[in-house]
Amino acid sequence: MSDLQTIVLGGGCFWCTEAVFVKVRGITDVESGYSNGQTRNPTYEQVCDGTTGHNEVVKLTYDPAQISLGQILEIFFVIHDPTTLNRQGNDSGAQYRSGIYYTTPEQKQVIDQMIRQMTLDMLFGKPIVTEVLPLDNYWPAEEYHQDFFEKNPNQGYCVAVAGPKVAKFRKTFTDLVKA
Repeated sequence: MSDLQTIVLGGGCFWCTEAVFVKVRGITDVESGYSNGQTRNPTYEQVCDGTTGHNEVVKLTYDPAQISLGQILEIFFVIHDPTTLNRQGNDSGAQYRSGIYYTTPEQKQVIDQMIRQMTLDMLFGKPIVTEVLPLDNYWPAEEYHQDFFEKNPNQGYCVAVAGPKVAKFRKTFTDLVKA
């Protein structure tokens, strides 16, 4: 068995991002949380106020023998808009910024190469504004945020935003959906 690795992604509301990545083959754990801000152990309310500098993120633990970081990043770039600064859909504020927070120098190389290639290919027609930084000051979100989509599939935001993202993932990446 391979050594498991961790990568942290910010792609807007963590409910949506988590809802997709729990369905991905090779992802062994998904935890919603907050990262790369200055406050220690922030609350959801503090993060939403925009005063902590934290981003809503998902911490992914994955098995590189089953899924590559490149495949994870492909999913990430399909399910959110990496060209909008501090905004995903109707969610606006620095806590919804596009961000990739790496845990090894090798991950940074893969991330930089992928963004460079997408930029050269003009894949999005606009500049990619995803911040790429080492993971810093990570804190798990409160328990009621964990597995939110699974526990609340009929909640309005889940129906309107998370559900369509999960459907898009399933349609686009059929070979990466967990059995």
